[in-house]
Amino acid sequence: MASFEELSAFLGSVDRRAFKYALFAVRDEDTALDIVQDTMLKLTEKYAGRPADELPALFQRILQNQIRDYYRRTKVRSLWLTLVSAFNTKKDTVDGDTADIIDIDSEQECHESAETLLDRDRILAVVEEGLYRLPPRQREAFLLRYWEEMDVATTSAIMGCSEGSVKTHCSRATHTLAEWLRNRGIGND
Repeated sequence: MASFEELSAFLGSVDRRAFKYALFAVRDEDTALDIVQDTMLKLTEKYAGRPADELPALFQRILQNQIRDYYRRTKVRSLWLTLVSAFNTKKDTVDGDTADIIDIDSEQECHESAETLLDRDRILAVVEEGLYRLPPRQREAFLLRYWEEMDVATTSAIMGCSEGSVKTHCSRATHTLAEWLRNRGIGND
């Protein structure tokens, strides 16, 4: 059984990566934050009594389900909005604040030159754009294997597919991203 401290440490260690993962999936910061928060709540409410070594796979599975649920709700909502839009003459607008996320990983980053930081940000933007362009299953497999550093068996269980499918998705994603980066002048060694 995971202790309160182990659960807290686990959630603290995955929050930023989970946010980025959700952001790649839904492409909206507010929605990604909501998905991660809901995932953390569900893990805490339903699986806090599980052993600590099971938490990463459970968390990823819940996160995937939350993302799928978001798309299902969006699809249904879109259908209803389309059907009802002829009767609605006034659009509702909601003003909301966007959460500012500041990520300083180390003191070394604070001492790096502005040019180095700018180059890193540009490369990261190109990589992120390449990830957005991947088909959803390839992106999911790639992020679970290489971002979350999960093995093939765990990724297979989370995605609900065979290990061979995970390997295929990862291979295709890797080749597509490599080509994407080469075409943008990154990694032309």
